[in-house]
Formats: sequence, structure tokens, C-alpha cells
Amino acid sequence: MKTINILPSAKIEKKVWPEYFQAIVDGKKTYELRLADFECNPGDVLVLREWDPQTKEYTGREIEKTVTYVGKTKGISFWPQEDVDKYGYQIISFGG
Repeated sequence: MKTINILPSAKIEKKVWPEYFQAIVDGKKTYELRLADFECNPGDVLVLREWDPQTKEYTGREIEKTVTYVGKTKGISFWPQEDVDKYGYQIISFGG
């Protein structure tokens, strides 16, 4: 029988601008695009706190979402750099 090591889940707090926060609350936005400057794994909980960039303050609203998938792009070169520079990336979310 194989032994599976399960890492304990982490709670990760991140700021989210109001228009994106509301889209998450409404169920329209089911993903986050973030700089991969922190560790994040399936099972972790994102504590998303609404942040107003104009007042530079939290609004007091927050929502917790469990991470189900993490895709990282460092070291992956699907497209030539010139195409990435010209078009950028888009993140596509889809349901069942």
C-alpha cells in the first residue's frame, strides 16, 4: 500500500479590487491571475479581501475560496515571445 503525504492547507490573504471582488461574489469570476511570488496549492484557502485602490483601504468585505487547481507558466514556452509581447495572455474559465 502506498503512503500519500498530504500537506496541510494554508490560508492565503490577497487584495482584490472592487470590480473583481464583486464578480467573484456574483459567481461570474471563478479564477485568479496572480504573480507566482507565493506558494499556493490545491486545498489551500484564498482569503480575498476587497481593496479600494483609490482610497488605499480595505472595504471590510472578504470571501474565502478553496483552491482546486494551480497552473504555473514559468519555464513554459508554448508560444514565441514575440507573440506573447504582441497579444499577451488571456485566462479562460469554464464550468462543467
